[in-house]
Amino acid sequence: PALARAALEKAFVISLELRESDVTRAADVVFPVAAVTHKPGTFVNWEGRPRAFEAALQHPGALPDLRSLAGIAEAMGRPLGFRTVLEARREMQSLGAWTGDRAPAATAKSAPAASGEGRFVLASWKQLIDDGRMQDGDDELRATARPAVLLVGADTLAELGVAEGETVTVTGPRGDLALPVAVADLAPGTVWAPASSPGASVREFVGPAGCRVDVVAGGAR
Repeated sequence: PALARAALEKAFVISLELRESDVTRAADVVFPVAAVTHKPGTFVNWEGRPRAFEAALQHPGALPDLRSLAGIAEAMGRPLGFRTVLEARREMQSLGAWTGDRAPAATAKSAPAASGEGRFVLASWKQLIDDGRMQDGDDELRATARPAVLLVGADTLAELGVAEGETVTVTGPRGDLALPVAVADLAPGTVWAPASSPGASVREFVGPAGCRVDVVAGGAR
């Protein structure tokens, strides 16, 4: 995140947005765009399957992202070749699915930590309710988010010398964060924490999923 913010400060930034963010604060130009309910589009689910949807509400004054991007591209003399979602879908369908060779699946191996690296591998993913921007303005909904915890195996908990519910500090390549600890059925050498809980963004303060981390008893943040 810090590198992304630094890059934004050095570039000419055009932001297509619905609300204020770090990007709009750094942007030279901000174009308001239609909310998801006012435009058609496609979501890709966690299995990688595209799920198209149509506009639920009509708002004649709201331009979708694609229309704004197409207008900018045309003004720059580099037209995209399409201006509507239907035209973009046809373009993607014409490309078809990949038919070439695929990279072989990686084989997971439990390797010892290199010198200077953490003892554990951090497993992490986002919860359904977290610190996402789509929850802005709905503090009651955000308050229902699961509290952030660090999950460890029973052997790791005993090694740390703490009880469930006590605080530990997890340290990774981006810093450290204090979290309550709980026991779960995890592979040896692995710990888990939610990626982006409100006020406790492991992804920002500690590191991304797959990084090496250390865990010690007590709190530092």
